[in-house]
Amino acid sequence: FYFTFSLVQDSVMTASKATFQRDGLPESVVETTLVTYRSVGIGLFGVVMRFAGMPLEKIALFMNSSQVSGKNPFRQSIRLTFREGALAPYRVVTPASLTAWFLQYGVMGFAFQFFDHGLSNLMGVKPMYYGQQLMEPPQQTEESSSYKTKFAGKTLLAPMLAASIESKVSNRAEVQRFFGPEKFAKIEARMARGAISRAAGPAFMSNFMRNCVMCNTTFILTPLTYKLYFPQEEKSMSTLFYYGLGMNIFVGNVVAITQQALWGRTLDYCARTGEISYRNVIREGLAKDGMAAFFTAPKWFSRVLMNAPAQGVLPWFYNEILPLGEDSALRFVNKYIYTSNVKVVQGSIPFIPVNEKAAAQPLANIPWRVGKQ
Repeated sequence: FYFTFSLVQDSVMTASKATFQRDGLPESVVETTLVTYRSVGIGLFGVVMRFAGMPLEKIALFMNSSQVSGKNPFRQSIRLTFREGALAPYRVVTPASLTAWFLQYGVMGFAFQFFDHGLSNLMGVKPMYYGQQLMEPPQQTEESSSYKTKFAGKTLLAPMLAASIESKVSNRAEVQRFFGPEKFAKIEARMARGAISRAAGPAFMSNFMRNCVMCNTTFILTPLTYKLYFPQEEKSMSTLFYYGLGMNIFVGNVVAITQQALWGRTLDYCARTGEISYRNVIREGLAKDGMAAFFTAPKWFSRVLMNAPAQGVLPWFYNEILPLGEDSALRFVNKYIYTSNVKVVQGSIPFIPVNEKAAAQPLANIPWRVGKQ
């Protein structure tokens, strides 16, 4: 709807000016095309990487649940992951999981771009750095305190809004993979929850907090610090790859693992009691295992194994690989979608002559041309 609207809007409002910005396309169509292209690309990337890493995901899920405790937690998690065979981790993947992965990564990319650009336009500040901008030297400019406050507010708000949408489309499928489809259906039948809560899935808040941390790491901290503080002479595709991986491993996941552990323990508590209580989960975890309930080196390492292959290289994929196909995407839209739609619009939208005589007439007296000419 938004893409079609941008075509009609631009054809009607700016056809007389012919202010084409890139590849023969108006700026509004370019923006819509690139956001869609990047979102689909991130979605497909997420599906491939997450499916390939399902054994690592199951190990991490068990490591951060109450089913594993005491000595050799990593060995316990591996045994639980493969207790029903080598392909057991893949059997919990359903079409809903594939769809959720695509939406999780695609929506995360789309939502962040949408909110980042929308809030930037609303507040009159620049959007986050992207693509080739990361390789350019930072500009030394003096900004007002008002501008800095607006930029900081936008920078905090955009990933939070994006993470909330990401969790909305992914949490339920993640819970299903944690329990397995049949067990989850039985647990859900015991829970007294409304339609909105059921759609969001159990333990939504801890899932949102984890995604908020990782969204900030991927789309804010990594490009911002790389742009401003990484040595200019060392900037390249390879250094961005390793820098993004390092930020994911040693910054994002160090914080996110606490929320991942809270999410897993909350689901275990839900399976036992049929309800969600973060207070009771935290109290029980601290009483039984202390701080190790929510953070240990093995928990962090398992989280890194699961998350780093997909989320850790995402800044590199987003800023270096996706831009390589942008011109092709724009040419495709210009040739097969935009041009044909412009012809349809020009042949069917009422034509209003723009001159002083026409402007002085009442709308009812203007000779409207409707239909194909």
